[in-house]
Amino acid sequence: MTDTLTKAVSTDGKFRAYVVNATEMIQETQKRHDTWRNSSAALGRTMVGSLLVATSTLKEDEVLTTRVQGDGPVGTIVVDANAKGDVKGYISNPHVALKAREDGHIDVKAAVGTKGTLSITKDLHLKAPFTGSVPLVSGEIGMDFAYYMAKSEQIPSAIGVSVFVNPNETIGAAGGFLIQTLPGATDADIDKIEANLKIVPNMSTLLKEGLSNKDVMEKIMNGIEMKYLQDMPVKFQCDCSKERFSKALATLSRAELQATIKENHGAETVCKFCGNKYQFSEAELKDIVANKD
Repeated sequence: MTDTLTKAVSTDGKFRAYVVNATEMIQETQKRHDTWRNSSAALGRTMVGSLLVATSTLKEDEVLTTRVQGDGPVGTIVVDANAKGDVKGYISNPHVALKAREDGHIDVKAAVGTKGTLSITKDLHLKAPFTGSVPLVSGEIGMDFAYYMAKSEQIPSAIGVSVFVNPNETIGAAGGFLIQTLPGATDADIDKIEANLKIVPNMSTLLKEGLSNKDVMEKIMNGIEMKYLQDMPVKFQCDCSKERFSKALATLSRAELQATIKENHGAETVCKFCGNKYQFSEAELKDIVANKD
């Protein structure tokens, strides 16, 4: 199974909809960061939400960075996503496992917090990146992304993001949906969507039941005829490399590099997004120092 995002538009042109199964992507993230349930759900939901915003608002070579900074124990969440379906992310505290809510669901709000911001910075290859920021309105992530879409993108949207964590901390299912209201949609049309969403189980439940993206789309958009546009693969993808870290080391001062050579006779760098490690020998560090001349 390959994770897939499905794009569709209503035949009357009033809604655009996206549904994504991101189970493998969040499974990969959980393994790389050794996240525990609340951290897995918070990071996973942010990655799914970022993917939905990226694929619905960016052009192919553009990138966005989402930062969720709440007052909860997971700390800051950072996610990069692009319109091609590549996503990577990390969380300040991966080891948060709190008591479940009364309904048995993971308490994401308690992990993220309700005081703070969700900001999205878009690199549109202009002179300066554009950043839109909104206060956290729920801490559950999905509603926070919807608030961002309404305030910063001026696109009224419904967003659902969901991660099911197994008792052994592995990921059982993960996915989400985004419904954008387009010009021409009436209050009655929007009421129909809202009524559907009230009775549809959360995304991870539907995926665990084996429903396809189109099955989920039909449940969410029940009564509204859809035209399917594209199925695209999505994946965890980090673009780090030893060359990139070499350039980062080159930004350190000569004194810092020489101190590292003297004390450690080398250096190890670790990518925050994927956990990959890159070793630099004493000779390689000396070359970096020499090239600063």
